[in-house]
Amino acid sequence: MPGLAPTRRSWRGDRNFWTALKELLEEIRALYTEDQVPWVVGYSGGKDSTLVLLLVWRAIAGLPPEQRHKRIYVISTDTLVENPVVSSWVGGHLEAMRAAAAEQSLPLEVHRLTPELKDSFWVCLIGRGYAAPRPKFRWCTERLKIKPSGKFIRDVVSHHGQAILLLGTRKAESAARARTMARHEKDRVRDRLSPNAGLPNSLVYTPIEHLTNDDVWEVLMMLDKLPWGRSAKELLALYQGASPDAECPLVVDTSTPSCGDSRFGCWTCTLVSADKSMTAMIVNDDANDWMHPLLRLRDALDVDDDRHLREFQRANGSLTVHRGRLVHGLYTQQARAEWLRQLLTAQQQVRRRAPEGLRGIELVSMAELEEIRRIWVFDKHEVEDLLPGIWQEVTGEPWPGPTAQDLMTLPADSLDILAEVCGEDRRMYEGLRTMLGIERSFRARGVRRGLLDELEKAVRRFSFATEEEALEFALKHGDKEERGDEQLSLLFEDGFGSG
Repeated sequence: MPGLAPTRRSWRGDRNFWTALKELLEEIRALYTEDQVPWVVGYSGGKDSTLVLLLVWRAIAGLPPEQRHKRIYVISTDTLVENPVVSSWVGGHLEAMRAAAAEQSLPLEVHRLTPELKDSFWVCLIGRGYAAPRPKFRWCTERLKIKPSGKFIRDVVSHHGQAILLLGTRKAESAARARTMARHEKDRVRDRLSPNAGLPNSLVYTPIEHLTNDDVWEVLMMLDKLPWGRSAKELLALYQGASPDAECPLVVDTSTPSCGDSRFGCWTCTLVSADKSMTAMIVNDDANDWMHPLLRLRDALDVDDDRHLREFQRANGSLTVHRGRLVHGLYTQQARAEWLRQLLTAQQQVRRRAPEGLRGIELVSMAELEEIRRIWVFDKHEVEDLLPGIWQEVTGEPWPGPTAQDLMTLPADSLDILAEVCGEDRRMYEGLRTMLGIERSFRARGVRRGLLDELEKAVRRFSFATEEEALEFALKHGDKEERGDEQLSLLFEDGFGSG
């Protein structure tokens, strides 16, 4: 059977499969019944988290009803930019879990967690203008994954006083993971339970920590039928489809690669060189050809040098010099508008070509679009209010949200006059437009306090006509001694540039 016959038996030693499995289930039952601390099981839909939930489910189902005394929360974090095939897969399993848990009278609650609107990928990238994530600017993981699950666990701890988090982490995943887990083992306060440094009053239990990739597939395939009515063979097929060679080989020795090295994640991810799993899905199955627009947009975001797409100032208006060049900040208005145009275009394309069950797919929600529009108009004072026009340009339909009048934007003819007066000086136009937007927003709120301070900030921000002028000013007024890789920051204190 593909993916089976592992050669390393670290998890069961000399025991046969069923004896080892029985002992693991007994360990889970013992930990469950020894206290009143609720469990939180992390589920991603991948093989490791599926196996953990499968084992927990079977262990608890094997207890008498009167011993199923404490709640088990199953949480799955949806970043809203997950691979759509995997997202649909996970969603189907979550629904099946809810129904099966109720039918089997198990104390399981299933929760799908999502980022807060202000933290969503597109609100941050297109709304605020954060550059596509990079290893040294990894703003996405905290906002999209860690914060939603962390908030849920903290709420459980707040209500119950403590929580035990069950994860599918394994020492065989990598040498770094093995070292981290070994370090946490030294701090264990109870058998098999490690403290969670990031979440006070929570402990971590890793029931499959000693299993290899091959061990995981062996257990899944031997048990096959998942307690919530789905088959583990479907999961194997999903991994096969996401593997470049479209198969999970028969493992005959330690040099043979096993099934399960595929990594499912966000289709927008620019922290990797390429989305190998989605590419393999498309190559291995013509039915997945509809995902091509997602790959194209992801590759467009992954620009080696995106300085031309970003402001030459930092988000707070400061100048930072690094190795003789200005460190660029947020995406420009033009770049953000173009990313929105490409995103909506991709959404239109996949909706036309996706399978029946995914025709209504949302790459970006209306709530996110409303928040992007709000940020552009109110926070960035881009009173042109470009979003409704881009929406109509791409979809051919009028914008379904509030009108421009509702947002107190400037009339188009007034902006045309301003653009004509400024000519080709884009910086002058943006500066004056921003100050008009600031004044208009204060007037709409019926207050004047703070207006002059905000106008002064805008004057300082747009006091440089070109990047060259800004760099000259920064080098002249900043710390001229560059020390290796240290960055030099200059906050404007004397106002209006070099004159």
